[in-house]
Amino acid sequence: MTKLTQALLSGILFTFLIDTFLFLGLKLHYIDYYEIDLYYNILFADHQNIYIFSFFSLMIGFIITYIDNAKVSIIVVGSLFLLASATFITPIGKSVGEFMLMEKNIILKDKKHMYIGDSIYNGRKFITFYDYELKKVIILDKKRLLNQ
Repeated sequence: MTKLTQALLSGILFTFLIDTFLFLGLKLHYIDYYEIDLYYNILFADHQNIYIFSFFSLMIGFIITYIDNAKVSIIVVGSLFLLASATFITPIGKSVGEFMLMEKNIILKDKKHMYIGDSIYNGRKFITFYDYELKKVIILDKKRLLNQ
């Protein structure tokens, strides 16, 4: 039972560190690029997928604890760190941010206007939106939108 607990805790720790690198790259090259006023912890907390996090925690914990070959553990965990750290490269970080956070070609409506464009970031209270007609980024209050 002790080894199982060790596997779970070490998997959670390493997955948390990998996630930190991933979301830091998104913050630097996607959130800051679009000048979205967003605190890092909110980005990290709101976009955590429990199923993916659990899968990687179990997989990494199993690899670190139960595989006796240290080279395999280092190669697998190191590769995951390198993949997550790739978001520090500007084009990759921006592309991953667009994949995870951007919704293209959507329509939002309030009582007076209809907005057609890309949702750059859908936050807790506001949506950062690129409007095709205005050709600029605008901030929309979710409370005022009809279809949210």
